[in-house]
Amino acid sequence: MENLFIRNLYDLSHTAAAEYLEQYTYPWEALAGIGAFICKLGETLSPEEYEKRGEDVWIAKSATVFPSAYIHGPAIIGPETEVRQGAFIRGNALVGAHCVVGNSTELKNVILFDNVQVPHYNYVGDSILGYKSHMGAGSITSNVKSDKTLVTVRVGDERLETGRKKFGAMLGDCVEVGCNSVLNPGTVIGRHTNVYPLSMVRGFVPANSIYKRAGEIAEKVE
Repeated sequence: MENLFIRNLYDLSHTAAAEYLEQYTYPWEALAGIGAFICKLGETLSPEEYEKRGEDVWIAKSATVFPSAYIHGPAIIGPETEVRQGAFIRGNALVGAHCVVGNSTELKNVILFDNVQVPHYNYVGDSILGYKSHMGAGSITSNVKSDKTLVTVRVGDERLETGRKKFGAMLGDCVEVGCNSVLNPGTVIGRHTNVYPLSMVRGFVPANSIYKRAGEIAEKVE
């Protein structure tokens, strides 16, 4: 199960949540405390770099937030990040530097590392997206099972209990998700992996792979 460890999915030098994440083994263990962590971190941010807007919302002065975007706290928007028209940030959202939160994109209970792009009609809930990960237009994380039971992570024939009812996806660094894909509850994707458009993904996808469809995953060839 080491492929699922935080240290094997993420370079923690690319997030303000590094110290927070280091206390956990698996990334989904961090989901429960994101809101409290943001409130604590927000109070330490430099007023020269960040402006506090409303209750528990900190926005970098170098960030661009369009007037039609809605941000509910706790939330932090990092430097040089764009929050575009109609974006809906529902709270418990730590968005890193140089990110794009696009038009009609919704975020809830998430950590977005630096340089993450969710630029067009995305839903990202109860998820952690690693450095330079990108979700194509219309791709979403589904974070609750249809039968409302607790989410498990499938790794081959094994299942790892998470104890969580809400769990979207954990994307490692530099993951590319194709347009209109659905990442089902409990999806974990290793670093530098590409997911074909129109995919339905479930369970663990190894690093340096190309996910074509269920049961068809190719290793990248350099």
